[in-house]
Amino acid sequence: MKQYEIKAIANYLKQYNFIKRARRVANNVIELNFGEDFSIFFDLTRGNSTIYKAPAKKQSNFNAPFDTQLHKLLSHSKILDIYVPNDDKVIVFRVKPKSQYKNFEIEARFELTGKYTNLILVDNNGIILEALHHIDSTKSYRVVKPGVELKELKPFKSKFSGEVKNVEKLLEDEYQKVFTRDLKRIKSAKLNIINKKIDKLQKALNALQSQEQLQIEAQNYEKIANIVLANLHKINPYDTKLKTKDFEGKDITIKLPQNIVKNRISEYFFNLAKKAKSKAKNIKIERENLKDRLNFYQNIKSAIENSNDIDNIELLVPKQAKSKQKKEKINIGELFWIEGYKIMVGRNSKENIQLLKEAKANDIWMHTRDIPGSHVIIRTDKQNLPQSVIESAAKLCVDFSTNMPGNYEVDYTKRKFVKITEGSNVEYDKYKTISILKEGIEIRV
Repeated sequence: MKQYEIKAIANYLKQYNFIKRARRVANNVIELNFGEDFSIFFDLTRGNSTIYKAPAKKQSNFNAPFDTQLHKLLSHSKILDIYVPNDDKVIVFRVKPKSQYKNFEIEARFELTGKYTNLILVDNNGIILEALHHIDSTKSYRVVKPGVELKELKPFKSKFSGEVKNVEKLLEDEYQKVFTRDLKRIKSAKLNIINKKIDKLQKALNALQSQEQLQIEAQNYEKIANIVLANLHKINPYDTKLKTKDFEGKDITIKLPQNIVKNRISEYFFNLAKKAKSKAKNIKIERENLKDRLNFYQNIKSAIENSNDIDNIELLVPKQAKSKQKKEKINIGELFWIEGYKIMVGRNSKENIQLLKEAKANDIWMHTRDIPGSHVIIRTDKQNLPQSVIESAAKLCVDFSTNMPGNYEVDYTKRKFVKITEGSNVEYDKYKTISILKEGIEIRV
């Protein structure tokens, strides 16, 4: 971002006299909200910094010492001045923090200076209180650490000059650039994760033997077991092969298992025959389960490819959780966390049934009406759910059940009002319906 653009933005921001909320919403992105539906975002990524205007974020998950100080000193603070020092690529907010001594003022320095882009909080005496990035003396002449006096930046002379006629358009255009860049990056990363899961399932599906192959395999093992049983007297200790004739008089060589006593060798082959028979019996179910799971992830892939909502993409394929609670895994289905609530999604009929059986009476059950697909369970712990959680879970329910665009109705009710009839088919009562059409949401009771 050019210096004259930064200066124009600083002048634009002078219309505000109060910061309602200050917080970090991404690794290097700071949100300042001035009490309106939109916020001003400072992207302080080194070498690629910018400022833009966008809808206010719903939540933030950062809680480092810097984030504590940022919230404490800037949220609900009174703006005393906003200026650009020495025609540099810096915007300084001089503010009076809420609930502080009368003469206590601080400065928040948003420095969009390339390699050392930063947000530095300093007190009245120029002593650093905290900073987004700490910098020691081995990296720069200008040490940035709490408790250290902040040195002045070296003089900056811009190579560009110009005039910004419409600051709001500049901020909105910058947002479109950032949004397009981030959407492409996030889509690519999430699709890479999903494609790996799809490839793994496809390989497992391709590797499945047919029922006929398994039946033949079972017959062969049973035949070998009987031949071994009839020729036990010919097997000596440490033999690795048995050369004999089968029951039709043909020569046959049987590779013998190691570390098994002679009298148990036939039992070994009978067990292999038994396993092959069992697998043949259940191969159809296993194939269907793999197909259902494959279809589940293909629906996620389609939802990501067709979405222009970064928050929704992050919800479909969440980042790996750091907290112990959110590292929790479940044995069935997919696990998601929305605003602290545990959301479980069945990937096939078997998992749908299991989720229903394990859900608690007051948990919320969801399903897309009139189409087969995922059952969703929201663990409530007997709390009233925020509407935003219900909306997000309903969106998951639709995204995981179909990849076709359209208007879908999702019914939801307490688990205690859902009765399993046959397979994963259910009857339910005392329900509400939420309609999902891409970004459009409407509720009908």
